[in-house]
Amino acid sequence: MRSVSRALKTDNASGGPDPALWRWTGVERLRFGRAPLLAAAVWFALGEVMARNRQPAVVLLVALAFLAGLAIVGLRWSLRVAILPVAAVWMVVGMWCAEVQPVPIPQTALQNYADGLSRQVRGRVVRVRKLPPRQKAVDQDNDPAWWLEKEPDAAEAVSVDLQVQDVEYLTPDISRMVSVDGGVRVTVLANAATLPDLKCGDVIEGPMRLKVPERYRDPGAWQYADYLLGQGLGFHATVKASKVTLLGEGTRDLQCRVYATQSWAADRISGYVRSGANRRMPPALRLSADDAGMLNAMLFGDRSGLNRALRLGFERTGSFHLFVVSGMHVALLAGLVFWMARRLRLSEWLATLLTIGLTAGYALLTGFGVPMQRAFWMIVIFLVARLLSRDRNVLNALGAAALGVLVWTPGSLFEASFQMTFLAIVAIGGIAVPLWERGPGDYARAARQLWDEWEDVRLRPRVAQFRVMLRVWGDAFAGLLGRWARGIPAYMVRCGFWALELVLIGVVVETLMVLPMAMYFHRATMFALPANMLSVPLVAVLAPLALVTFCAALVSPVLAVIPGAVTAALLHGIRGVIGHVSQIQAADMRVPGPVWWVALLAVVGCGFCCWAVRRSRVWSWVAIAVLPLIALMVLLPERAVTSPGVMEVTAIDVGQGDSLLVVSPEGRTMLVDAGGPVGGPSEAAAVVSGFDVGEEVVAPYLWSRRIRRLDVIALSHAHSDHMGGMPAVMRDFRPRELWVGIDPDSEAYRALLAEAKELGVVVRHLHAGEDLPWGGTEVSVLAPEASYRNDGVPVNDDSLVMRMQYGKASALLEGDAEAPSERAMVADGRIKAVTLLKVGHHGSNSSTTSQFFAEASPEDAVISVGKGNTFGHPKVEVIDRIAAAHTRLYRTDEFGLTTFLLGRDGGIREVLGAADE
Repeated sequence: MRSVSRALKTDNASGGPDPALWRWTGVERLRFGRAPLLAAAVWFALGEVMARNRQPAVVLLVALAFLAGLAIVGLRWSLRVAILPVAAVWMVVGMWCAEVQPVPIPQTALQNYADGLSRQVRGRVVRVRKLPPRQKAVDQDNDPAWWLEKEPDAAEAVSVDLQVQDVEYLTPDISRMVSVDGGVRVTVLANAATLPDLKCGDVIEGPMRLKVPERYRDPGAWQYADYLLGQGLGFHATVKASKVTLLGEGTRDLQCRVYATQSWAADRISGYVRSGANRRMPPALRLSADDAGMLNAMLFGDRSGLNRALRLGFERTGSFHLFVVSGMHVALLAGLVFWMARRLRLSEWLATLLTIGLTAGYALLTGFGVPMQRAFWMIVIFLVARLLSRDRNVLNALGAAALGVLVWTPGSLFEASFQMTFLAIVAIGGIAVPLWERGPGDYARAARQLWDEWEDVRLRPRVAQFRVMLRVWGDAFAGLLGRWARGIPAYMVRCGFWALELVLIGVVVETLMVLPMAMYFHRATMFALPANMLSVPLVAVLAPLALVTFCAALVSPVLAVIPGAVTAALLHGIRGVIGHVSQIQAADMRVPGPVWWVALLAVVGCGFCCWAVRRSRVWSWVAIAVLPLIALMVLLPERAVTSPGVMEVTAIDVGQGDSLLVVSPEGRTMLVDAGGPVGGPSEAAAVVSGFDVGEEVVAPYLWSRRIRRLDVIALSHAHSDHMGGMPAVMRDFRPRELWVGIDPDSEAYRALLAEAKELGVVVRHLHAGEDLPWGGTEVSVLAPEASYRNDGVPVNDDSLVMRMQYGKASALLEGDAEAPSERAMVADGRIKAVTLLKVGHHGSNSSTTSQFFAEASPEDAVISVGKGNTFGHPKVEVIDRIAAAHTRLYRTDEFGLTTFLLGRDGGIREVLGAADE
């Protein structure tokens, strides 16, 4: 960070700070004439935002021609007159670029073949990545059709991105291959046989069931389908390695070579870890497999080996971005190379070309993905603009870089990586550096070249006096310890100023990063500043050392022992500190993203600070006061979005699983189940993308409702499609109570109870016959019976069944209770007519029996079910039974998230898509 801040400062021809900065007015004011490209980038971005109204392209062209004419006329009079039409021109250009930007190909041609049938698929391998060892799925739902969803157990697996060329066309009488374009992410599994040695460019064929990635129609939900589509992939599939046939080698284009380079680099680090030279080192100086995963993620962007527990620790302290390759790593590398080149007295041109060349080589090693491409081109444009600009204006160069990226890829404006990169440079070059120049900067420079007394005349009197005092202290040290100690006071002062500058930069950056962290990651990391203050300098040393280890390992593992040992020691030290800090409960606070007008005010506040620190010292103090107000405004709690006076039941779309949000008339919140994978996570989604339905689907919806803490989490039973997302939700929303029924023999369930205890959540076991008031409603427990026991694996009849009554309205939440449990509830007379029924077991034939449904006689019924699931849920018989009773049926696979508002008078109102706000 230090090198980056130096690179951002104004330099003279010799590579040092311009002596003109040492005068009274060292910071120039922010004006349009000084940073026209920054203003153009801002106007362009505003045009992109306005483009969301979808103006016709012809209208934009006409408006552009008209405004360009006005701008030309205005320029003939004066620049001030022309500013408005020039700004309008850039906004229209931004709107035009946003309108004409290409969108990912929807791959509709291959859609017809994703019908659940096993077909021969032939295609060209685009990318190959080895996956971590697979874990056997536990707590499988004992459904007769379970085997259709079950993936074969395998010791190893690779993820293969396949560009489809031909697909088998099947009818009862015909089987032939037809040409179809599309992309598929294939998980290739191996049992006893070794994994095939596939390379980019190979043509392979194998039997596959093409599956469309699940789309969750909930506000804020992360879409795995969009993640794949952005990489040119529309489907995913699984195949055994023994059934894959290698047909030959195809062409290896530039993309193949880039991916192969990334895999080759990651394998070299893993190879050193497995070498005898590394294994003979003491544990503290030995790189482990987890260490290799972190280094490969940090250096080359390969995240497949990242340990999830380690990842969570770094996320909780806001330092995860330091340990995965990102635009920040490229910026740090570029700043370090440029600073070192200037220190070596290389010319501006040579230093710029060297920086661009080395940065390009490193970007290729990381796989040159879209975020890396964007970061690289921003750096290139920034350096070139800085080189060509007479006054080396940082914000103008930043504007040029941002404008170049936005013109090329307009969609970048709405991506977190671009916004955070842009905001970080604004924080450093636009606010922190000018603040430093107006504050202690003069004194920090005064501590250099201390014995050159001619420099005193260029300084303000107080600064010159400070230099004189340093020389006096130097002479005193020399008198006590000898002439060699003459420079100790100046050296200590420079170190102090260096640390102070790092603190200032860190404070400003972390303060402004509160906005994107809350918007995109829903985190307020309380210890981000001290963690990053410790981590950034160590990572600045660790990353070059790791690269040295990598280069030495290319020659011989023995040659890499010394740098590898130092790398291991640093990495273990960082992991230890971050691990301890992350265990503090206050280290990580999950928060909803701010509403749009708060985010807009925060952006305006950031712009104001950039202007104020360049205005005068008085305005700089105003900026210092505004900075914490920006963070406070973003993090200030807002009232949760609820519907007072009614009971709300919302069926969240979690695919083939269950999750219900219940909000009481008094605003109390309860989450019943939290979705999850059916029998175990999909390899492609869970391993490659780190997908967690609780973190990526359920939690974002709760945050969209401004909910910060849940009052109750209720678990119907311990099957993974109900419990899988619950650990993440529990960590994020710290519920006061966890309601459960019985305790089956399940390791995952025991882990959930252990986590509840660690978080201080009160666990309540409920059984049939218990009644309790909750938030203005009456909760009656209908199942399981107090005498019911299950010492084996979880089953559907373990389900906790609850009836919630509010005035004349009621809701029956059945979980996955099946016929035996339903018969027991009917026999005991517990089932009465209800307003809303959450249909049991996703509409399976094993639930919602005729007698049970007749007794419940609901006005509305809702089924939580995954689109196109292979279980055949909901069953036709159940749908017919509901239709015959004239009950309105809502399904999450058809309607997505659905909210039911139940009034005290017994009325019910349905809201499709989202709850009322």
